[in-house]
Amino acid sequence: MDTGLGQRLFDFAVDVIIYCRTLKKSTESNIIIYQLNKSATSSPANYEESQGASSKADFRNKVFISLKEMRESNFWLRILNAVGNNSKELNILLKESEELKKILGSICSKVSKNT
Repeated sequence: MDTGLGQRLFDFAVDVIIYCRTLKKSTESNIIIYQLNKSATSSPANYEESQGASSKADFRNKVFISLKEMRESNFWLRILNAVGNNSKELNILLKESEELKKILGSICSKVSKNT
């Protein structure tokens, strides 16, 4: 079993899906839930694709997309927090998305320096 970044991204996506199931449904929350689920699952999917990249440029592109999607996930989590949906679970997801952004950003920075 992968215990590295790939697994951490996967676990984040699963945790977001489970968290979103607990949110009260409304016109506004349905949009946020949809967008958050898309970005939270896209980040690990793109990272997973990067692991089988056909070139350094392909690897770089997939990791950059993974970072962009994690940034979007963090944005939607901050929106939920700002409109009063704060909870222990949300705080954990916010912290994890911040850490994952930093890790992916570091990888992007290193890859950019080497190309």
